[in-house]
Amino acid sequence: MIHEHRITTSRSARYYTLGEPGPRIVEVWFALHGYGQLAGRFVRELAPLDDGSRLIVAPEALSRFYLGGVGERPASERTVGASWMTREDRLAEIDDQVRYLDAVYAEVLNRIDPSRARVCVFGFSQGTATAARWLGVGKARAGRLILWGGELPRDLDLSAERERFVGLDLTLVAGTRDQFITSKILEQAKRRLEAHGIPFHVVTFAGGHEIDEVVLRQVAG
Repeated sequence: MIHEHRITTSRSARYYTLGEPGPRIVEVWFALHGYGQLAGRFVRELAPLDDGSRLIVAPEALSRFYLGGVGERPASERTVGASWMTREDRLAEIDDQVRYLDAVYAEVLNRIDPSRARVCVFGFSQGTATAARWLGVGKARAGRLILWGGELPRDLDLSAERERFVGLDLTLVAGTRDQFITSKILEQAKRRLEAHGIPFHVVTFAGGHEIDEVVLRQVAG
């Protein structure tokens, strides 16, 4: 008979930063990348925000893999990406990622003056679900949540976690040609937030599943 067993083990994880901690920092962005991306590459897309007043922190998802089919090219030539989670053992993976992000948050906030710096959590694509779950059940506290090219995960209990979100400056960003966040999905997300009395605003732009520099600057303010 087969039995499933579990242990808890420590492992190394990495995150990247853009900007220098110091007295000039008034905003810290925790930026969570999308499916198949790596944090080191992803954080470059947020370079327009590096104006000396922001510290950009990009944690990397814990599960890395080779992109593309096995038979396409040898592993040494294939691009590596990362994923926050899959459907397999998903509840354990959610717990792991929340603990991991809590640890990054604590380490970063220990290096700046949290009384002077507002925290913004930014999720792109798959990172939107991770960002929302983290703020819903983790230890982090933020003033802003930006979900770009994604939505609040449907398994997140907004009734139970409503107080975590009602005080946030919540922004949904989507391209009008985004094949993953269609206008129908965006409308469903808006209705769900409205049903729970969670304030938000929406920014759309003429584009696809991508981070647009002009819109990014606009959203950042």
